[in-house]
Amino acid sequence: MLAVAALVAFAASSSPGSASGSKSPPGHLQPRHAPPYAAGALRGIHKIRHVVIIMQENRSFDNYFATYPGADGVPGLKGHPGKVPCIPDPGEACVRPFHDRYDFNTGGIYTFPFSAKDIDGGNMDGFIAVQEYYYTGCKCGPSVPADDTMGYHTGKDLPNYWAYAHDFVLQDHMFGSVASWSLPSHLFLTSLWSAYCKKHNDPASCTNAPNKPGYPPGFNGTTTRPVYAWTDLTYLLHKHHVSWRYYIFKGKEPLCDSDITLSCAPVTNGPRSGVAWYPIKWFDTVKNDKQAKNIQSIKRLFTAAKKGKLPAVSWVVPNIKVSEHNGNGLISAGQAYVTGLINTLMRSSEWKSTAIFLTWDDWGGFYDNLAPPRVDVNGYGVRVPGLVISPYAKKGFIDHQTLSFDAYAKFIEDDFLGGARLNPKTDGRPDPRPDVRENERILGNLKKDFNFKQRPRKPVILPVHPKTDLIEPSSTAWRPTGATGWG
Repeated sequence: MLAVAALVAFAASSSPGSASGSKSPPGHLQPRHAPPYAAGALRGIHKIRHVVIIMQENRSFDNYFATYPGADGVPGLKGHPGKVPCIPDPGEACVRPFHDRYDFNTGGIYTFPFSAKDIDGGNMDGFIAVQEYYYTGCKCGPSVPADDTMGYHTGKDLPNYWAYAHDFVLQDHMFGSVASWSLPSHLFLTSLWSAYCKKHNDPASCTNAPNKPGYPPGFNGTTTRPVYAWTDLTYLLHKHHVSWRYYIFKGKEPLCDSDITLSCAPVTNGPRSGVAWYPIKWFDTVKNDKQAKNIQSIKRLFTAAKKGKLPAVSWVVPNIKVSEHNGNGLISAGQAYVTGLINTLMRSSEWKSTAIFLTWDDWGGFYDNLAPPRVDVNGYGVRVPGLVISPYAKKGFIDHQTLSFDAYAKFIEDDFLGGARLNPKTDGRPDPRPDVRENERILGNLKKDFNFKQRPRKPVILPVHPKTDLIEPSSTAWRPTGATGWG
């Protein structure tokens, strides 16, 4: 826990810097199709010059917001209409959703085949059976408390996440883009597809792979580079001169309380981001465009925020200790880390032109009552939490639109790329993806979460270590390490 505490202090120590004063926002070139950057010319969505997507790990919407007032949570709980569901428990009585105060949660399996078992044709009743099957395979169960896949947390457990929902926007119909685990989810995050390819720089050699795309080096003993030959969003960003960064933990972030611009000893073997969480590194487009340098240590994000030089688009992934990953991380550590990130961005001189999208990459095997819509052979997946935090975000708004991670790409494309899409017919680099995800008729538009006519709202700085009702795990609690690279 020392590393986590030091990391939070490292985040919280960042302070605002001065704006550059130039007409173009610091940190990126002017996109070809974006409006002019003169202050008086920015209207609507184009008031957002910096999009930051923070992706945490493995939580369903009901696991975090089952009882949130006004949201589409678990029926029958806290005034929500309907009858509380009771989920089959093989060989025993059914189990109803219950308040789980434990900081450490087990969850279940969350690969593509098991998502179908959880969903069970829309009945949403396979979660306990899948979790208990997991115990049989790993010989490590049962969870504490028993059947914790059915557990949910409240505002007293998650005060900061609920505060962001209260003060900004909560999305209660955010579904994973793919009904699968972390690697395919992160591939969808940046490319809107997950595929297996046979030849580098040959998109035509790629075939649909929602469960087993090529593994990156370091995952489950893999040593070779995967072939990611299809087209990703950074290809369009680079083509239109829009800056981007993908921030990860490289294991050398400084663990000291001083300002990150000062000299302090880095950790040489600190916690790193799981290799499945930044597959963007292995795309042919990133290599060909010489953009691999844009995959940077998270300490660079704090520096950019302080100096007023945020890129136009940022993706941010955690390390395992602060990921909230089921079976590996503590919820409290993740909430503290995310709060430190958001506080830093709010203190930046660029807060007034920033939109933060916070979500979780998959459901981690945790129960959710809402059946995901089917848009194609890949998804959508089980529902996850989604939050929008921005000076232009509507206050206390619950967005009931059907959304997925594809909506982030759609927002970025509409803001910076003049509405260009990852469309094989128009993007100049055709691949055989099954559909153009941004154009799915069911997909909502994130612009509805903003009021661009309102006066920019002030930051809401929260304590990085709020008081919670979470129960710390005992020293004998089951703490598996999971697969190498973590999914």
